[in-house]
Amino acid sequence: MKVPKEINTYCPRCKAHTTHSVTLYKAGKRRSLAQGERRYARKKRGYGSKRKPEQKRFAKVTKKQVLKLTCKKCGYMLHKKGIRLKKLEIVEVVRE
Repeated sequence: MKVPKEINTYCPRCKAHTTHSVTLYKAGKRRSLAQGERRYARKKRGYGSKRKPEQKRFAKVTKKQVLKLTCKKCGYMLHKKGIRLKKLEIVEVVRE
């Protein structure tokens, strides 16, 4: 699926429709000292099997792609709900 590099959509901070630049959302680096990460490490520790059963077959073929929209006017960032796609391409749209 091809997505334009710039989209005109509603900005909640500006309270108006403005131009937004589009990028693909990428999850940040996990913090090893975060509470959930420490809890997970504790449960994984020791002698024995894994914490959860390993999945034998994959149920899904695709991952949900989330678009990150940044307002050109105020810099407010919002995420557009993820859609399942095999391939996502952000393209430059030339208007004449």
